[in-house]
Amino acid sequence: MQQLKTFVMKEIGRVGFLEKPVPQPGPGDAVVQTTRALICTSDSHTVQGGIGPRENLTLGHEAVGIVHAVGSEVKDFRPGDRVLVGAITPDWGDLASQNGYPSQSGGPLGGFKFANSKDGVFADYFHVNDADANLAKIPDGISDEAAVYCADMLSTGFMGAEKGNIPVGGTVAVLAQGPVGLMATVGARLRGAGLVIGVESVPDRQKLARTYGADEIVDFTSEDVAERIHELTQGQGVDTAIEALGADVTFQTAVRITKPGGTISNIGYFGEGEFVRIPRVAWGVGMADKTIATGLCPGGRLRMERLLRVLETKRVDPSHMTTHEFGFDDMERAFEVADKKLEDVVKVMITF
Repeated sequence: MQQLKTFVMKEIGRVGFLEKPVPQPGPGDAVVQTTRALICTSDSHTVQGGIGPRENLTLGHEAVGIVHAVGSEVKDFRPGDRVLVGAITPDWGDLASQNGYPSQSGGPLGGFKFANSKDGVFADYFHVNDADANLAKIPDGISDEAAVYCADMLSTGFMGAEKGNIPVGGTVAVLAQGPVGLMATVGARLRGAGLVIGVESVPDRQKLARTYGADEIVDFTSEDVAERIHELTQGQGVDTAIEALGADVTFQTAVRITKPGGTISNIGYFGEGEFVRIPRVAWGVGMADKTIATGLCPGGRLRMERLLRVLETKRVDPSHMTTHEFGFDDMERAFEVADKKLEDVVKVMITF
């Protein structure tokens, strides 16, 4: 049986290369030959035990590639097609999908299959379930290096804005300007926000935040975030606070800076701790009409096609976030850079 090279979580806290058989497609599935992939902070959370113990699980969930093989029932894709695959690959016949929550198909977070309930994309080839519904063809004018950002960063960041109930001309604060936060900043502008405030301390990320549409930057290392945001909003607080880090302190700040009737849109991955706290008084002792919205980006072909359209019409260029590029053979070093946040890294691109 033909073997392929994979980069795996061998156990909690340990990664490395491993050979595995090339996957085979079921009747409705596809196998994709990887051309580009991105390393995500979620990969680090997984290795640290965020979803529990895993043994020799292939990591990665952000990739584009070339269709290698399809099952007998796949209608819309053929070998040789250049495709994008969402980080979330739902089972579209599941009841949760039919109820409008495809990312939860098969149970909580069940649409999150790559590097969770099945092998991920850090491999020469990877398997995609429900191919007609989860693949999207990449238009000729879009590079692999740009398209791969749609798999997760655009999808998740934009979801933060979509679920944030942003009024046209409204005020938005995005807490943390990592890759997802940066795309939430873009999403807030695209949704019509009149004032976008980025909360970030790293100078290079502050610069990127302004490039992507932040009107104001608040540096939490030199000023009180809540006080400064209330100053910027004439004491009202923001209509929408987007938590894009996944930390108890930023979640509490999001509640504090949101005006009564506003929305806290959470897209951060809370990878540790048993509880996330809500500041009682800022929450109006439970009665401030502040909505807390959460979600896992929906995935699927339609979602990916819409995001590719945003790239095709040049609404955003996500490639500015690529600070490091490595070949797949150098994956161990690439993961170290991303995992330990070395060399002012924002996003690491892997070429196959």
